[in-house]
Formats: sequence, C-alpha cells, structure tokens
Amino acid sequence: MFTMSITRRLIVSALTVAALLMLPLSQSPLHAADPGKDKVKVLYHVDGKDPEVAKYALALINKHIDAEGGPENIDVELVVHGPALELFENDKIDPELKKRFEQALSKGVHAEMCQVSMKMYNKTLDKLVKGFVATLHPVAVKRIADLQKEGYIYIKP
Repeated sequence: MFTMSITRRLIVSALTVAALLMLPLSQSPLHAADPGKDKVKVLYHVDGKDPEVAKYALALINKHIDAEGGPENIDVELVVHGPALELFENDKIDPELKKRFEQALSKGVHAEMCQVSMKMYNKTLDKLVKGFVATLHPVAVKRIADLQKEGYIYIKP
C-alpha cells in the first residue's frame, strides 16, 4: 500500500510537470492580440529554366496565400536565381508567368533576384520584370539558408 501511494504521487507529479510544460505552448490572450507573430513564413525557390515550373511555382504561391486566408496571415519570400533569371526578363517573360508574378506581388510577396546571377547573365533589375529586388546577400543560396534559419519553410516546386 505504501508503494502504491508513492507510485501514485510520482504519476501525479509527472502529469503536473507535463501539464505545466505545455502551458507556454498554449496561446495567451496577449499573444492572440498580435497577429503578426502567427504569420506563416514560407520561402519559394525557383532556379530552373522551365517556364512551366516557374508558372506552377507562382500559381502555388497565389493559392497558398489564399489558403492561409490572405496576405495578413502569411509572409512569402520568392528567391530566384540561375537560369530562372532569363524567364523574368522584361522582353522575354511569358504573359501567363507575368500575370501570376504580378498577382503574387499584389498579395505582398517579396521577390528577390540573385545578385550573382544578374552578374553572370549580365542583367540588371531594370531589365527584369518590375517587382524584384536584389537578394539581401549576393549569393542566393546563402540568402535561402538565412531565411530558413529565420524559420521560413522551404518549398521548391
């Protein structure tokens, strides 16, 4: 009987500790009042020269934003580099790709073009479809790694 009582106390103590550990995971009213903290952070990566893949990526981005309930619930970073740069040139862009890209921008997507790729392909931002900024770090893969470190979920269509 004495052993049973100690066992029960240990179980109750363990359950109490487990319940207390779960408290910080629940949402407090103060936390719920700050909608920016709960935004889903997503990184889409496009680096290939297939226009169908780029169009698909942008369609996914637009659907993803809608599925999350709008731009106020999601932060989307689009990082483009390598051969994909040529798909976004002003004078070469596929009309459907341009339409999807502009739609994504209108929903708050932040689009970055790799600085190294622009040098390799001898292109500047003014030669690309409007809406891109140069990557924060000159090398796109470093930028991608940094965003993942910041908690961005990586998606490569």
